[in-house]
Amino acid sequence: MRLCFLVEEHYRHDGMPLDVVRQLTAWGHRVDVLRPGDSLMAISEAVRAGSHDAWVLKTVSGGPGLTLLEAAAAVGLTTVNDVRSIRGVRDKALASVIARTRGLPVPVTYAAARWERLAEIPAAEYPLVVKPADGSSGRAVRLVRDPGHLAGIGPVLAGEGLLIAQPYVPNSGTDLKVYCVDGELYATERCSPLNPDQGVRERQVPLPAEVARIAAQVGEVFGLDLYGVDVLLGPDGPVVVDINDFPSFRQVPDAVARVARAVLRLARTGTAVTAPAVALDASGLDASGLDAPVGAVGLGARAVRMPAQGGGAAVGVAGMGGVGVGGPL
Repeated sequence: MRLCFLVEEHYRHDGMPLDVVRQLTAWGHRVDVLRPGDSLMAISEAVRAGSHDAWVLKTVSGGPGLTLLEAAAAVGLTTVNDVRSIRGVRDKALASVIARTRGLPVPVTYAAARWERLAEIPAAEYPLVVKPADGSSGRAVRLVRDPGHLAGIGPVLAGEGLLIAQPYVPNSGTDLKVYCVDGELYATERCSPLNPDQGVRERQVPLPAEVARIAAQVGEVFGLDLYGVDVLLGPDGPVVVDINDFPSFRQVPDAVARVARAVLRLARTGTAVTAPAVALDASGLDASGLDAPVGAVGLGARAVRMPAQGGGAAVGVAGMGGVGVGGPL
């Protein structure tokens, strides 16, 4: 297969997705890497129909990669994830409306284009978590204790565009990050960006059934196949505080191979998984031949194995500032 990965400068040295690119290449597939944030592109030619079997996006929110992905979808190319799903979670204000409308446990969300307008939020809603609607990687996330605190940090938020504010969910100071890889769910525990001094080492943990149900519902609501969900275990139960398309998949066992297989399946089918599961055989391995750890939860149909493809890979150079990858690395 021929695939195109869109990788922003922010991720140009990250293992995810570059290790996935190397894995796909080693399996004999052709992978072109485009860097939309640092390239002059003849965009009408770059996305001409039929040039790639699928386009994969790994960019920051608000970066130019999403526009290029939407252009690819507009001419009928397959995108991973579905480009409409990506847009739905990249805009955190939009995502909160979609999530609450569909019954997901998401805090009440306020939105304002100017930070001064957040002062109209009732004092009873404090403390608040304030962040840009197009934020990513924890950028400009602030815990605002009271209206006076808002007045003090407000100027720092100026220029961040549309802001959202949500009542703070009391919690232990750790986040539960749930990753979904083509229907398989994995849970990890890590320090909350609002409590960086907790000293919690990121690690894989068992996935509670209620959280698994919520994470699976996120995929169904937004139409995502590769995604992450940030969950807080609050006093009233689990609360979804963020959703990411194509996250880091840290602590997911054999993440590179799993994600690579998912990309191939999605490139071939172009459809979302409807009833994900991990199916164990007598050897204790799942259907892909990979270990299924305690954090992995299946929710329905049998997982599909994407066989590795043998043979040499073509050496290619993607135009418009891209980098072609070929041959085993």
